Formats: sequence, C-alpha cells, structure tokens
Amino acid sequence: MKLGIIGLPETGKSTLFEALTKIIMDEAIHKPEDRLGTIRVPDDRVDRLSSMFTPKKTIYAQVEYLLPYIAAQKPGQKGDEAAWSTVRTCDALIHVLRNFKGYGGEQPTPLQDFAKLNEEMIFADLLVIEKRMERLGLEQKRGRKTDPEELRLLLECKEMLEKEKPLRHNPELASAPQLKGFTFLSGKPIMILFNNEDEEESLPETGDALTDEKFLAIRGSLEHELAQMDEEEAQEYQAEYNITTSAMDMMITLSYELLGLISFFTVGPDEVRAWTIKKDTLAVDSAEVIHSDIKKGFIRAEVVAYNDLMDAGSYKEARLKGTVRLEGKTYPVQDGDIIEFRFNV
Repeated sequence: MKLGIIGLPETGKSTLFEALTKIIMDEAIHKPEDRLGTIRVPDDRVDRLSSMFTPKKTIYAQVEYLLPYIAAQKPGQKGDEAAWSTVRTCDALIHVLRNFKGYGGEQPTPLQDFAKLNEEMIFADLLVIEKRMERLGLEQKRGRKTDPEELRLLLECKEMLEKEKPLRHNPELASAPQLKGFTFLSGKPIMILFNNEDEEESLPETGDALTDEKFLAIRGSLEHELAQMDEEEAQEYQAEYNITTSAMDMMITLSYELLGLISFFTVGPDEVRAWTIKKDTLAVDSAEVIHSDIKKGFIRAEVVAYNDLMDAGSYKEARLKGTVRLEGKTYPVQDGDIIEFRFNV
C-alpha cells in the first residue's frame, strides 16, 4: 500500500512525512527528488500472537508514504503532467490542508485550497481522457479494432469530470478494469488532513463541502516533535497536549478503511506475520499473496478467528473447542483470521 502526500506549498507536507516515517531530512542538503518512507503498521494482534508463538521472526504489515518533489513544489500547474506523474502509481492520496496561520499571520483557507487542488486533478484527468479519445479516433479511421466498452467508460468519465465531479465519487466507474491503466488522479481514494495549530484539536467547520470525503484533524508540528522523542518523553508530551491517540496511528487506520483493506495472519515457530488484502478476498486469492504456488495447489485453508484463539488461550485449546475450521477456495477471508493453507504442488 502506497499513499502519496499532496497539497499546496507551505501546508506542512514535509513535517507530516517526517512525523510518519521518522526520516528527518536536512533541508540544506536535501536533493530535489521524491522522498519515500516505509513504516511498520502498529497492530496489537501481531504483538499478542508473537507472545503466544514466540517465533524467530515477527513481521508486521507495511505502508509506504511518498512525498513527491515536483508535486510538492509546483502543485498542479495546468497542463503540466509532470507535476502529477509521480503520484499516479499511489493507491491513495493524502491531501494536506493548512489550517494554521501562515507567514505574516496569513489566515488559513482550507476549503478553498482543497477545491483548487481538486480542480487541478480533474483537469489533469480530462487531458488524459482527451488524448486517449484522440488516439482511439485515429485507430478507428485506420480501420483498427477498438474496444467499445473502453470508449463508453471514457465518455462517462469525461461527462462526470466536466461537471467538476471527481471520479472517486463513483467508485464502480473509477475501479473499472478497462480504466486501470489510466491511473486517474481524481479516481484515487483521498484522505483529507487539516493541519491545525498546536493548540487546536478540532476540525474546522466544513458544512456540506466535504460530505463525500474522509477527513481528519492533526497537529502536524506536535506529531513531528513527538516522533523524535523516547517513550518516557513522549508520554509526558502527550499528557501536556491531551494527545490520547497518535494522529499517525489514526492515519494508518483510516488508510486501511479508505482502501478497504484488512489483515490476516500466519503463525508458527519460525514466523508470525501480518498480510494485507482487500476486504472480501477469497481464501484461494489470499493464498497467492503469500506465494503463487500456494494458490495453484490450494486444497483447504485451516482458519481460526483471532478473538476465538485469544479466548481459547492456545491453538490446541481452540481445536478442542471446535473454533478451528477448514474452509474452501471461496471462503471470504475475515479481518483477523489466522490461516494455515494446505496445498500440494
């Protein structure tokens, strides 16, 4: 899972990136390039499973955060595809909005800023569609066969974008297989972060402007300082500023929700590991996340729910209680399932 951090200049994108990844860059020597950080997804379930099975290795799920250099410096120059190319490979976007006073006491205008960048993404997607439709028209003139379904979907996207509506508001259209290669910006799920003043915990008044969006208020500067502290210092700091849950942890949780992701686990003496899949992924397809050979030779999945295992206290007791069960290929894996795949290749 990779999320791109976007926003207008001076919104706190670099501060957020460093708070998330704990990669502190010296801006005096920082090269003009994208910054990518990989972080471990905190999960108490992995901790408890590791305590139960005492494996040689414990592997958590991971999330990548991308801070694109070009997009961070020149956010969405009209007609400049280079300003967006580095974030097209991301699964979702984090749109950082300034909700603190700027230099010289400049008042924040987060909703206007959101609308501005949203408009730029819509414009960039329209350019992609127009270029593709021109290409399809040329191919038809040359007598080459084209996909009528692709053209229909492109026209539907174009109509929606011309009404200034982002494609993410129609998830079924945005995720159509025929459109996957276009990596539409406005079709990507977005998490909106209001970057507040240090003393401000609440969200700004948004009215109906963000009805269809997911958003969160953070205090980026505080979180940045918190990320650099040891555990004892961090606890004192959190108490002083009434921080009960790290905004970074809340962001990761919201990222999973945004993308419809869940985790299942594999356990044993060698390794306890969290695996990330889409919600409602079938057992046979979940097996492929581990290795393609397991999918090819899939026989059964031995499954126990995390809560059932914790209630039993051990895998052996869970078997005796009858909560360990065998499932077939079409079983939709649930969040927290502990699975052992049986296969033959």
